[in-house]
Amino acid sequence: METYKKGNAESYELEVIPSGKEKHAYFLRECRTEGFSEQLDFLWMKKGKVKASVTFAISNEFEAVSLPKSPFGGFWIEENLTSSSLEAFLKAVILELKQRRIAFIRVIQPPKVYEPKTDLINYLLFKEGFIQERILSHQFFVGKKKIKKLVQKEHAKSQKKAKDEGLTIQVGHIQNFSFLDQVRSWNQSRGYQIGFEDARIINQVSEFPDRYFLITFVKDKRAIAHSLCNTVLPGSLYYFLSAIDPKSTLKNVGDLILFTLFQLAAELKVSFIDLGSSENEVGVNHNLMFFKSRFSNEISNKISWTLKL
Repeated sequence: METYKKGNAESYELEVIPSGKEKHAYFLRECRTEGFSEQLDFLWMKKGKVKASVTFAISNEFEAVSLPKSPFGGFWIEENLTSSSLEAFLKAVILELKQRRIAFIRVIQPPKVYEPKTDLINYLLFKEGFIQERILSHQFFVGKKKIKKLVQKEHAKSQKKAKDEGLTIQVGHIQNFSFLDQVRSWNQSRGYQIGFEDARIINQVSEFPDRYFLITFVKDKRAIAHSLCNTVLPGSLYYFLSAIDPKSTLKNVGDLILFTLFQLAAELKVSFIDLGSSENEVGVNHNLMFFKSRFSNEISNKISWTLKL
């Protein structure tokens, strides 16, 4: 543990521990990634309290990533912290990684809706020499009361639509993983890229079963749509994987899926819903962004930063 002082300010300490010893609100920080030899929590401590933190997965190629194969990683402010103290934390982390012979750092900083100080963190990363590698725009629906109001307004219409179409809607925790084969098959049939790994999802669900929810639409005893979401942070709901059977002739299934997601969010009493980013092979998926715009009231960017040491 190293001690850092700035002027007359009280000292901070950088503590580095194996990931998993410290519990995080963002639970994916505790999930290891295949192909990375170790995963470490960097904790900025003052008087025994964690003021800021970041988790890095370390590869055998001397690369540190926060976090690979996750929606994001990044720096988190746990308690009130001045900009100079945060800057000192960034410098301390970089120095520690250098001493561990790390040659390349990648940080995927979460959108501001998750981490209110993200704009400041992005600014300080830039000042420390990090280069913006990628930017993704996430669409959100923010507001617990607004979520509840929308559900109340649209409930009767949605119920009638499902009944008219002969749909049974199943919502709950995951009981088995057969739906993953259908999601892959349906999306491949539509020519979509497959961006998930079965083993990683299965491991995460097995470790944190209460964090994951599956929405399934059934017609004539056959599943025609699936949507997977999780509570990446307490008080949030992240919609990240869905598929509709291309053979289905039902219209506006996407609307019903999202409305069901909002119903779940209202039941869980979350403060915001993350509808994810809208990208395709050539750039912005404007059609998807327009579709989500009817169910969102906020846009916030997720930035990936890199630094060669």
